[in-house]
Parts: sequence; C-alpha cells; structure tokens
Amino acid sequence: MAGAAYTLVVSAGTLGMGYGVYNPWYLFVLCLLQTAPLMYRRRHPWAVTLIVIGGHLLQVATYPGLLPSQFSVPILVYTIAVYGKRWQSFATLATGIVGAMLVTGRMFVPYSDSQLISFDMIISFVGLSLIVLVSWTFGDLARTRRLTMEGLRDRANRLEMERQYERDLAASDERNHIAREMHDIVAHSLSVIITQADGARYAATKDPQIAIETLKTVSDTGRSSLREMRRLLGVLRTDEAAENRPLPTLMDIDDLVSTTQRSGLEAHLIVEGAPRRELPAGAELTAYRCVQESLTNVMKHAGANASAQVALTWTGKGLEILVTDNGRGAGALTQDGAGQGLRGMCERVSLYEGWAQAGPITGGGFQVSVFIPYSED
Repeated sequence: MAGAAYTLVVSAGTLGMGYGVYNPWYLFVLCLLQTAPLMYRRRHPWAVTLIVIGGHLLQVATYPGLLPSQFSVPILVYTIAVYGKRWQSFATLATGIVGAMLVTGRMFVPYSDSQLISFDMIISFVGLSLIVLVSWTFGDLARTRRLTMEGLRDRANRLEMERQYERDLAASDERNHIAREMHDIVAHSLSVIITQADGARYAATKDPQIAIETLKTVSDTGRSSLREMRRLLGVLRTDEAAENRPLPTLMDIDDLVSTTQRSGLEAHLIVEGAPRRELPAGAELTAYRCVQESLTNVMKHAGANASAQVALTWTGKGLEILVTDNGRGAGALTQDGAGQGLRGMCERVSLYEGWAQAGPITGGGFQVSVFIPYSED
C-alpha cells in the first residue's frame, strides 16, 4: 500500500501536473501527513482533523496542485460530522469551504493572465465546495440517525428498567399481602386450637361432654383455617382455579367473636351507628383482619381470666374499631417481640388511608384502635 502511494506521488511529482517537478519524497511525506491520521479518526476525531488540516495548509503553501491524498478531505468532513461535537462539525465545514477557495486560488491565480475571477476558477471552487458540503450533509444525517437510535435504545432500556422495577414492586407487595394473610389465618386459628386443646385435656377427666364439644370446636376451626389456606394458595396457582369462597366481611365479625368465645375467652361485640355508605370489599376484609388479630393477641398475651370487648362505631367519616381487654397490658409487649401482626395491621389500614394504634391502657389492659375512612370516589 505504501509502495502504491509512493508510486502515485512520484508519478505526480515527475509529471509535475503542469506545475514543475517536486521532490517525490516530500510529496510522499505530505500525503502521509494528510492520510495516515485517518486510521484514528473515530477514536480522536478532532485531533485527527487538526493534523490533516495542517497537512493541507502545508500543501497550499508549498505545492500549487492537487495530490491523490486529497480524498482524505471528504472522509474527514464526513467523520467529524458524525462523531465530533456540533461546533467541531460546523468549524470543519467552514474550514473545508475556505480550503476549497485557497486551493482554487493557489491553482489558478499564479498562472492566470488577469487578476479577474475566471470561469474555470468558479467551476473549481464550486466543485470542491460541493464535495465538502455533500460529505458534511451525509455525515450530519448519519449523526442524526445515530443519536436517534441511541435515544431509542436509552428509552427502551429505561422502560425495561421501569417495568422490572414495577414487577419487583408488585411482587414485593403481593408477598407482603400473602404474609399478612398467612399470619392472620395461622396465628388466630392456632391460638384457638391450642387453647381448646388445653381445655379439652383438662376437662376430659372431669366432664367428657365438655371435652367432646371442645374438640368439635378445634375440628371446626381447623377446617375453616384449611379452607382459608386453600383459598389463599389457590391465588398463587395458575393451573388450578382458586376457590370461590367469599372473603370475610364485617358481617363475619359476629361469627369471629362467637368462635373466640367458644375457645374460652369472654368476648363481646358492640355495634353503634349506621354506615353512611358501604366500605369497599378490601376495606371490610381489613377491618375483619384487624379484629381477628386483636382477639388473637388477647388469647395469646392477655393471660388467664381475661376478657375482651370489640366495639364497631360508624361515624360520619368512616368506621372506628376499638378492641380492649383487661389483661396484662404493658406486660404483653414483652411477648412475641417481632410484632408481625400489628405491623401487618398498620400496613393494611394504610392502604385505605386509615390509621391503627395499639398500646397498654392506664390501670391495666391493652387497647387496639383502628380507623378506616369511607372511600371517596
């Protein structure tokens, strides 16, 4: 390749192209200065541009004709328009136009009979300028397309990241929901079963009939819990239809209290007022779970001979739930320190812009207070 370039340069120099004989080695070095840096034009476009422009200025100053290495001009203009900065692109375009004017003047003015601009000079300037302008135009179009494709790729990547984030968020929310449901079902049911089983064991020796009734309560509670577990796990299966058993509502709180009474805990339900409008099904499920969790905690932590009261009060703003007991109060906080049930209760209520509070009562006992507002659509 170098030999071919050298041959072209020597031929041009020997023939003189009408401008006399020039040192072929000088022209060869000049061609290398104008073409060799093009190998790095994409990696360092502006530095290569400055070097090649310097080589062409040197040619204009020392050689009046054209060289085979002049093909580097459109390549360079195209490259800087594609990969260079915007101001570098316009600067190279302007430099190319000025270079076309200088080359035209260097080729024609010394050999013209008059100082007036000839037709040949105009044709040469316009032709060289068009080569520069067309190269820059194609390069600018390629730059626009490249930036557009990069923008589309970035947007696609951002959308994919956002979708993945939304999927992760939805999965996390569903895991928390399932964890709350599992805790409410398992904790309440096991508390009732354990309490009933202990009572049946003690009553079996004195009154077998009580033991039989207690074991029936254990069996019913176990079956109910199993149905709840199947319904919850059925949601996770895609190959089987989930059970169509309805979710608990406010109407089921009375049955919940009755089940708690059969487990040996004295519990009472009080309902005051009337709803101004119905709560959403999810909000009613949340209210049910809050009462269920509160009664479960009473059975687990309040101690022997404790009693509980559940008060549902309808106000103009929503439903107030108050579950109180006369158990150990602050002493219950030292048990089951994880507090998963109370934390899940707060998370449930916050989904419906409500609030939940729990704490000991002055003088003894424990209280859970929950408020669920009406859904204002």
